[in-house]
Amino acid sequence: MPLSSTAIRRTVEAYLGRHPGERDALAGLLAALSRPVDATARTTLPGHITCSAVIIDRQGRALHLRHPATGEHVRTPSSRIEPEDRTLLAAALRATLEEAGISPGALCLTRQLLGSPIDIGVHDVATHPHPSDGESAHRHYDIRYVFYLAGEEPPTIGLQDEEVSKALWLPLLEVTSPTLRAKLLAAHLDGQPEPVNASVLIYDANGRYLLHLRDHKPGVIWESGSFALLGGGRTREDQSLEGTLLRELSEEVPDLRLEDVTPYAVESATSIDGLSVPVQVFAGRWRGNPDRLALHEGVLLRWFTPDDLDRLRLDAATRDLIHRHAAPQDSESDSVPPVWDGGSRTVLNGIGVHLHLEDSEGRVLLGLRHPDSKYAGDTWHYPAGRCEQEPALACLVREAKEETGLVIDPADVELAHVAHVVDAAGALPLMQLFFKARRWEEVPKVLEPDKCLAWKWWPRHELPDRIVPYTRTAIAAISDGRYYSQLGW
Repeated sequence: MPLSSTAIRRTVEAYLGRHPGERDALAGLLAALSRPVDATARTTLPGHITCSAVIIDRQGRALHLRHPATGEHVRTPSSRIEPEDRTLLAAALRATLEEAGISPGALCLTRQLLGSPIDIGVHDVATHPHPSDGESAHRHYDIRYVFYLAGEEPPTIGLQDEEVSKALWLPLLEVTSPTLRAKLLAAHLDGQPEPVNASVLIYDANGRYLLHLRDHKPGVIWESGSFALLGGGRTREDQSLEGTLLRELSEEVPDLRLEDVTPYAVESATSIDGLSVPVQVFAGRWRGNPDRLALHEGVLLRWFTPDDLDRLRLDAATRDLIHRHAAPQDSESDSVPPVWDGGSRTVLNGIGVHLHLEDSEGRVLLGLRHPDSKYAGDTWHYPAGRCEQEPALACLVREAKEETGLVIDPADVELAHVAHVVDAAGALPLMQLFFKARRWEEVPKVLEPDKCLAWKWWPRHELPDRIVPYTRTAIAAISDGRYYSQLGW
């Protein structure tokens, strides 16, 4: 069944909402969508719709294909729309497979576009290169989508279309379409994938996990008819992935209030269209009866223990994720048995130290943790460490030197904030100390690349989306002059 004109018009009108100055240029397309004809059919004249895929690699270059049969024409993978195409985006993905041999699983969406077209190109086609096709001069309205390569290594380009002779990776400044080139440059696309979905592991003190049974609507709902985590895809209006999660929860289960929300891991899933989907998974605690919640989406919510998971229709990656979370925590939040002391239970608390530095512009120094870090991988955090058999100030000076190369005199340091934190159920409570240094020597350098990828100065009111929650809390508290906070209790 071909795509409906109504569905296509919604996409075009949303695009024009972002680019109102192009309405006159697309008047012919809007007129075609208003007529009782299939605007996607190649026989529809004077013009019809095509779809293209702009694939950006890790070096920020766009894939182009050379078509010698059309006069050495160079363009992005493109295709007419076929009846089996579920969406315009699916047609663009099919083009990449048919013309370049790149499967949807090798691609992912970008945070900037999130599956919306970046451009709708309008160009005239004189005649088809094969006269037997019987096409006269006509116009193409080319709806263009942007994708990143999902993996570190570029996929092998397999030129499958007989009209394609060569694949080229062109810098964005050399993209052949002027309108597309301008939009790509304005979007600041760097080719580095990042999460575009957010979900949450909701657990209680009894080691149970809250799972959501989705409606059984294959081809419409992701993980249709299966148990899954609550969450969903980011929208252009979401300011952060945590904002995405909270919005999704308010839409699905408006009465659910989590006690804390902490980034836990970045996982990879597969969309209905076969795209790779990086997902930021949060963890949060809740202690309640799901039967008392008003569920606006899906079938039901239920508590399950990890031992129950093999009995459920559940994605294997989600099952493994829950088992990992339920296992003993890593070294940054070790589970420690309580100590029996005089008839009352005393739990040992760990101590962490954090360095709060502000430059002359009031910006705060943060480091991007390595994706493989056991704690808060691919997330921004203070220079920090856990106290060993040493005073807290000595630990701070040592960690700063080992991680950043900064030389700090303890006399130039003052305690700025304390946060009492519990990261996960059963985890060791941590007393996190935040010290502010007035002076230091040297400039920050990456000295432990297996733990930290980069150091960057961030304005306090423009912090990154992916930041350890208690770090965000501490920065705000230090700015406001507050000396204590607690999270996760």
